[in-house]
Amino acid sequence: MHRSFTRGLTLFTLASSLIAPATSPSAADDRGRVRKDQWHLAFLHVEKAQQINDGVGVVVAVPDTGVYPHPDLKDNLLPGTDVSGSGDGRDDGNGHGTSMAGLIAAHGDGKGLGALGIAPKAKVLPIRSRLIDGEGDADELAASIEWAVTHQADVISVSAVAGASVRLQRAIRSALAANVVVVASAGNRPEDVLVGYPASEPGVIAVGGVDRHGLHAQISVTGPEIDVVAPAVDIYSTSYGGKYSKGTGTSGATAIVAGAAALIRSKYPDLPAQEVAHRLTATAIDKGPPGRDDEYGYGVIDLVAALTADVPPLGFESPSVTAPASTAARGNRDGNSTARGLATLGVLLAAGGGYLLWRRRRRAEDPPPRISR
Repeated sequence: MHRSFTRGLTLFTLASSLIAPATSPSAADDRGRVRKDQWHLAFLHVEKAQQINDGVGVVVAVPDTGVYPHPDLKDNLLPGTDVSGSGDGRDDGNGHGTSMAGLIAAHGDGKGLGALGIAPKAKVLPIRSRLIDGEGDADELAASIEWAVTHQADVISVSAVAGASVRLQRAIRSALAANVVVVASAGNRPEDVLVGYPASEPGVIAVGGVDRHGLHAQISVTGPEIDVVAPAVDIYSTSYGGKYSKGTGTSGATAIVAGAAALIRSKYPDLPAQEVAHRLTATAIDKGPPGRDDEYGYGVIDLVAALTADVPPLGFESPSVTAPASTAARGNRDGNSTARGLATLGVLLAAGGGYLLWRRRRRAEDPPPRISR
């Protein structure tokens, strides 16, 4: 029996009272207030980033509770699927999936009105499961990942923690091998103690959270697998029924990072998924102790730098000197070479081979990436 991953629903704790629907008599006021309350937009300089790229041409799969066709999101919502029943995924009685989709690709309505996502021209591929009924398990998430890969998703945003079933591990690794960027929530305290799966899978971008001051969010799990962090506290987004919601958790941070990956994939369409991840970590704003650490990973994502910096490609190292991921995770965690440097995004399962390749990650003493002018 596989461990249930219904806890993924609580990774982004929705406020008990939802904001009025976007179609209510006070819709304009509500939409203006929601946009102002989306503090993460200014924090991440989203407006400046979107002047460079808006995510056009990229498809982001959202395996979750489905996605409601919210007025601020519907233009970017593709028909998807329900892996446990009928339907095309464009239905959500819970709100979690709709909130995640809105953080990724909400387009709002008019200047300064409505919720705005990180990549407002990206398309969302909704994949609904029985999570909403409390009956989902890891294999349902695996089926969602498999469907996303088959239907040409460029990015998969997983705001859930699951049991690492054989099928799910196979699905995640197949997605990575298919050049898909996979982003996943690290997990939330107190329910989670360690970074959960699939965030802990080598190659997946593991996302932790910060508050509006850029400090570690207490709800966010820490660990050597954390790659980057993003806003995770009091995050406003779309919800079911045309409403808006406020939530806290690493789910929201994950959706924001997935939106960032969409921007990069849109601007650099030929960039391999691993290089997309490298751009995010190499340009992240370092926090905490110098170099990578277990609270912030490589730092807070920097959208503008990720889109404009002159980031050298990852270099190859000899496979013979690379420790297996399970060994590396217990290794030295100094500022120059960390466990995650060996065990995560820089690790690829060599096609046809039985060994791991490590691509060199940015180190603490490395000069910062150059910004292209």
